[in-house]
Amino acid sequence: MAGCDETLTPLPLQLDRVFGQDKLFDQPTYFRSLTGKLQYLTLTRPDIQFAVNYVCQKMHAPTVTDFTNLRRILRYLKGTSHLGLTINAKTGFLLYGFSDSDWAGCRDTRHSTGGLCTFLGSNIISSSAKRHPTVSRSSTEAEYRTLSITATELKWLASFLGEMGISLPDTPQLFCDNLSAVYLTANPALHTRSKISIPTFIMFVRG
Repeated sequence: MAGCDETLTPLPLQLDRVFGQDKLFDQPTYFRSLTGKLQYLTLTRPDIQFAVNYVCQKMHAPTVTDFTNLRRILRYLKGTSHLGLTINAKTGFLLYGFSDSDWAGCRDTRHSTGGLCTFLGSNIISSSAKRHPTVSRSSTEAEYRTLSITATELKWLASFLGEMGISLPDTPQLFCDNLSAVYLTANPALHTRSKISIPTFIMFVRG
């Protein structure tokens, strides 16, 4: 892969339309070896955490498509080798987080995968990308579930910082890109319309 072409994103936008989804990859051990190495890289490259989590779900029976996605991550890394985590001492103490989720991203189980990252000032302090344990019936439900996980993470971090004697200047902020999930945080009434998702720009959610 040293001479491969670079790419701007670690995964294609339409994962279900990549060629070779039904053909098994003939070197599954090689696939698992590369995927395992990428897991260590996610410690300093949270931008590939979702993509690596996605290919890790295919380790038991990888297909040609899964290996193509794995190669795409390597192509993305080649073009972004200058990126990494930086810790800035001269930053504020505003605590905030970002939440996002796909919907039924797993073709086999129809489970969704949610991701989050939290910041203290300009420094990222935690990140995660995990598949949901149950099926979500709508994109709103999937986004709302990840919002809840992220809110719990922010609450724990605020309590932890308080025990260390660090006072936060303002209420922690939580950002989400799903308008229906944002509305549910303001009015948590469950109804049939909660199955409808309306994508929008980043919205502010008061913690």
